[in-house]
Amino acid sequence: MASGQLNGVFDVGRVTRFYVPQLLQAFSQSLAYPLVAGIVTHGEHGVDALTAFSQGLMIMFMVGSLGGGLVTTGLVFAKTWVGYVAFRRLNALMMGALLALQCVPALPPFSDWIFSGLFALPPELASIASRTLLLGVVMNGFFFLRNVPMVVLFNNLESGKANNATILRIAVTLAMAVAFPRVGLTGPWWGLFALTFGVGVELVVTWLYARPYVANLPNRPQGKIVSDIPNIPRLTLEQFRFTLPLSLGGFLLMLSPVCIAAFVGRTADAADMLAIHYVVLGVANPVAFSALRFQTVAIKFPPEYPGDRRLLAYAVTAGILLGLVPLAFSTPWLGGWYFGVYQNVPPRILGTTRLAIGIYSIIAVIQAVRGRVEGLAALAKRPKTIMAGQIAYTTSLIAVCAVLLPAGARGWAIAVTAIIVAPICAAATMYASLARR
Repeated sequence: MASGQLNGVFDVGRVTRFYVPQLLQAFSQSLAYPLVAGIVTHGEHGVDALTAFSQGLMIMFMVGSLGGGLVTTGLVFAKTWVGYVAFRRLNALMMGALLALQCVPALPPFSDWIFSGLFALPPELASIASRTLLLGVVMNGFFFLRNVPMVVLFNNLESGKANNATILRIAVTLAMAVAFPRVGLTGPWWGLFALTFGVGVELVVTWLYARPYVANLPNRPQGKIVSDIPNIPRLTLEQFRFTLPLSLGGFLLMLSPVCIAAFVGRTADAADMLAIHYVVLGVANPVAFSALRFQTVAIKFPPEYPGDRRLLAYAVTAGILLGLVPLAFSTPWLGGWYFGVYQNVPPRILGTTRLAIGIYSIIAVIQAVRGRVEGLAALAKRPKTIMAGQIAYTTSLIAVCAVLLPAGARGWAIAVTAIIVAPICAAATMYASLARR
């Protein structure tokens, strides 16, 4: 059966064949960061270096989130040759602007304000964070370039091929994560090198997979170069207008870890609380991002009749199964080895770390439902609805932190509560917005 025939027809087998590769891709993409944590934490500053390294990457991803609506835009618009060319141009323009923007907070005096001031890092850790942000420009550029072939593969329901490229990236990163510490290549810079090299491999393989589908895009003009197609500037502007609310909302979404870190860094035993927060997110984020891939599934498998909630039931079921992963990491045998041995978490906070990841097992169901409603809003070409949900996410997250900090809650508990409450508020806001119209 041709891939295009699968689009829009709900069937448990078809949805599963499309979603599982995306699940694995999202899971394995996020898995790369805890993998290199073993390189980072066995360096000079131990687990504290991971805090600085993670905060540098966090700012990088926050800047990159301003282009976070690009993939959704491509899924909606880049289905013809002209739409693809306009999308490719938009992606390149936003990439150039945002990579330049990423360099700004990595340089003085902005780096001092952010890492020494906002995050209250000591000088040696603030330096690690700022240099991680600056050198991360290469990796972030690879991510932007990957948007184009990934959209092509998703639009042809070839999520399996995108997943293959990501698995190769993880294999390369894993090989470095195992080999580097054995030969003394440890610390944040070798960790960043492993991440960047893996993403570069994934980019090349994804492009090779996507090339045949690009050549077969419909409505491709014969004998014309791109500059001769008058609709390209207009379509690029139209796509930018669609992307802008998604990107602004995505920026607010990525701002949430910064907000959490700012609050957790001001609780008692801040260094331990931040360490718990970051090592737990190394497990929770892959699960949450895998569940959020239901946005793409909802776009490719829209409701077939009013009140069609079959995909919603599928998303809830998948979320329950995904939740078993963080639950497993709360057990002594797996959690004790992963957090205590591999991630080098001190024994004094190991029990709390396992408790926190156990609580996160509920996040998969919440994020799957949220991803599904975001997909419905994208299908309806209502990016402002998605942005409203992301505003609700950020607002509720900050509100929870602002209430719990003066109440004397532990830092890890503030983070867990905020990260669970925020997506519930986001999904409820989007559902309410769609229901009103």
